[in-house]
Amino acid sequence: MAEWKTDKDTYVTRKGVSPNTVTEISSKTKIWATSSADSSEGVSNPIQVGVIASFDPSESRSIEPIRGIGFGDQIAELIPGMTEPMSISVSRAAQYLANMFQVFGYKGGASGLVRSLKHHRWPFDIIKETVFSEIVSTKVSSDLTLEESMGVNESAFKALKTYMEGCWFSSWSTSYTSDSVLVQEQVDIQVSDIYDGNTQEITEPAIDTGNKELSSRFVSSTETATT
Repeated sequence: MAEWKTDKDTYVTRKGVSPNTVTEISSKTKIWATSSADSSEGVSNPIQVGVIASFDPSESRSIEPIRGIGFGDQIAELIPGMTEPMSISVSRAAQYLANMFQVFGYKGGASGLVRSLKHHRWPFDIIKETVFSEIVSTKVSSDLTLEESMGVNESAFKALKTYMEGCWFSSWSTSYTSDSVLVQEQVDIQVSDIYDGNTQEITEPAIDTGNKELSSRFVSSTETATT
């Protein structure tokens, strides 16, 4: 019998098939994380995190209205504020060989002494892959944003990857109940930076992020008056 060292060596990580659809489905979403269990000389090979029940990223920023006295109840302009760190809520079934700390790279559980958030000394990275179905993979020509899916040998499968860099747990919880045998763990994660993995230069002013001067706000008052 083969020796099981981590959950990726067990039967729970066997992969199945997913239907080919135009609509995005969760069974084709992969979450990868840096891992101490699969690293050498400071370089980590990402490992796909298994049995995730939910993965919920969210972010927000304030929008400040600019007004002026003497112009009535009118907004002159809305000014976007600084973006708050992206927050990710993750719920996952706990495993004997892979608790939540372990799958995100920390030496906890059966791998080491990490038992608390206060034992976390280093951040980790997450890669979110949205694997395109065969129906749409052949119809997308953009090489800028799509890459081959990790862990798939066939180049027909393209994936939209989002890299989440410098992540830290901000909360962790688990629950043991008498009416359910399943042990679930929940964490909230804060993300330092997000990028697409190809350019890593989304802050470059010359990059086209869409909607350039499309709003009617950018039409001059003279043009507005004559239209």
